[in-house]
Amino acid sequence: MSLRNSTTKKKKSSKGLGSPLKIVKKVLVCFFAITILWVLLCRFINPPVTWLMIQRGFERKAEGKTWKAEREWRSFDELSNNLKYAAIGGEDAGFMHHYGFDANAIQKAYLRNHEGKPLRGGSTISQQTAKNVFLWPGRSYIRKAFEAYFTVLIELLWSKERILEVYLNVIEMGDGIYGAEAACKEYFDHSADKLTKRQASLLIAVLPNPRKWSPATPTPYILRKAALIRKNMRIVRKEPFQEK
Repeated sequence: MSLRNSTTKKKKSSKGLGSPLKIVKKVLVCFFAITILWVLLCRFINPPVTWLMIQRGFERKAEGKTWKAEREWRSFDELSNNLKYAAIGGEDAGFMHHYGFDANAIQKAYLRNHEGKPLRGGSTISQQTAKNVFLWPGRSYIRKAFEAYFTVLIELLWSKERILEVYLNVIEMGDGIYGAEAACKEYFDHSADKLTKRQASLLIAVLPNPRKWSPATPTPYILRKAALIRKNMRIVRKEPFQEK
């Protein structure tokens, strides 16, 4: 074999090895560029729909029901501070201080689940917002990895107020009911800026299963949970939200 032929084969071999790496590199660059731009846009533009809304809509159609996705967006300032404090007190007490993840809550959830007790998540409000807005419903390690990635992005690119605003506007709060405004009108017949402490605590107490429980007809368990949330609200009220 000539030296020239040997050199040509080596070049072809190098090209064959380099090409897949270049493709992977381009895919990663595109992924990061698109997702960062997506998250940045959602800092200023309210998400029009979520995967969960679509899934629930198809589930209703499969059951012979009409499509239902009631939601009415309210800005951060239009939401009652009672609701903001109830969400933090009931879902994520360290929300104003952590960077998207609560190590203590994750550890407690792991130990509880490992001991065979009823499953309980350790997700923060930031993680739940990332999951609801950018990802599909379900449980898998791949989805969890994406959830962590988007959580980091929204913590870097959004304010805490924006994260809480989006969370309270997209979260499922009943069968075909999404966000605080639609929930308040459904259960209490008034807007989300007029929530009392008790009503706000009941709305949060039915999470994460608002299709099983209702804040309008709370069970003894929900009433106890709501009372605990109101106790936590007195602690988190020290956080810097402008009182309304």
